[in-house]
Amino acid sequence: MKLQSIFNRGSKWLSRTPERALDAAYRAAVKIKAIEDDYFQGQKVSSETAEYSSNVLKVFVNDVNNYLRKIDVRLLEFKASRAFLIFSEDKYSVEVSVIDYQEQVKPYRKKSIVERLDYIDLVTAKYKNKKEFSQPETVINNAVSQSKINRLTAQNVNNNQKLLVQSKPANVNSINTPTTETISDKTGVLPRSFMRTINRIRQEIDPQTESTEEEVIKKFRRSRNKTFISVYFLLIIIIVPLFTHQITKTFLISPIVEKYFSNHQQIVFINEDLEDEALMELHRYEENLHFKSLIGLAPPITSEEVEEKVHLKAEEIKIQYRYQGVNSVSNVFADFCSLFAFAAIIFFCKREIAIIKSFLDEIVYGLSDSAKAFLIILLTDMFVGYHSPHGWEVILEGIARHLGLPENHDFNFLFIATFPVILDTVLKYWIFRYLNRISPSSVATYKNMNE
Repeated sequence: MKLQSIFNRGSKWLSRTPERALDAAYRAAVKIKAIEDDYFQGQKVSSETAEYSSNVLKVFVNDVNNYLRKIDVRLLEFKASRAFLIFSEDKYSVEVSVIDYQEQVKPYRKKSIVERLDYIDLVTAKYKNKKEFSQPETVINNAVSQSKINRLTAQNVNNNQKLLVQSKPANVNSINTPTTETISDKTGVLPRSFMRTINRIRQEIDPQTESTEEEVIKKFRRSRNKTFISVYFLLIIIIVPLFTHQITKTFLISPIVEKYFSNHQQIVFINEDLEDEALMELHRYEENLHFKSLIGLAPPITSEEVEEKVHLKAEEIKIQYRYQGVNSVSNVFADFCSLFAFAAIIFFCKREIAIIKSFLDEIVYGLSDSAKAFLIILLTDMFVGYHSPHGWEVILEGIARHLGLPENHDFNFLFIATFPVILDTVLKYWIFRYLNRISPSSVATYKNMNE
């Protein structure tokens, strides 16, 4: 009977294999359609249907490629398992298993086999040319290169039109394209505001382009989605590591460290600095007792009473510094857990990273010249200014106390003498390399305010 029951369950699982495979392929097609609707106005995922940087577009193309491969594998599994069940003598037919299985799935999946296959074919029909679509880097880089050539042609039509028309296609591929086309890379011969004005006028008077209202609505939706994703992802980056640190420290690491300290009673201070602080605190307490007795703020006290009170204070200090040692050791391991959580978020959310990078670029480079200069002066004076060493000392001391490390003055002085200098050099390079190209007026404003 037991063998018969196992055989029946296996047969029932096998009979549901076509439905599971078709359902997985259908969900992959739904995800492809969601990407098209959310980011490409319901059209094919391509550089021609939306204006994204090369890195963002690569992420979208890779996602679609993964879903297409999943659809191919699941459809092959569907066909093979369905053919096997048709020619088998199993009493569980495909039609019965489909009805039984659909009663347990979500409403959006309660579609017939024909409807789901038709939907999958409709979505994947745009990507039939897989040779062209399976090489995202080459296609995207060529598209970005072609768009840059078109912009240069429009800007230098009087000088370079014949040369660009007569050039070979190999020259298109030989142009150096950046890995990410951000605002800092969009520089040309003419000012960007002038070219934007010309493009806006051209779009408004061109009868073949979409209406202004539709274009504004699409841009608004795209900007709203980008803002929502950026803010949501920023909150995730901040909240998830903090929650990971607190949860792992409270429920996992601290009990283990406390048990270790309780089994080793001789461990009270984890470094010499804490021991010196405890001795100074105890010595000050003893002197305070004698002082209050001498000036009449407390009744006269004998040496035995002083020794007893000092002993009680020493026990209190011992408990206090033992807890501080447990907390510091727990912080070390909890910090590693939160760092691992942060690295996992960065690794698995590459598309969101590209979107948030574009969002921050728009915010930073969209500020006025005076606002850019104000932020630059504020940050430089705070972190690399002449009074910044005091702030770095406080930060290093707080980190050492958080991790339970002894304070090393030589390391602190060496760090303060080198790290702010490196930051200052990087900031000056960014001003010279990027900001000076994009917004020379901001650099001039910064120099005038700094003087």
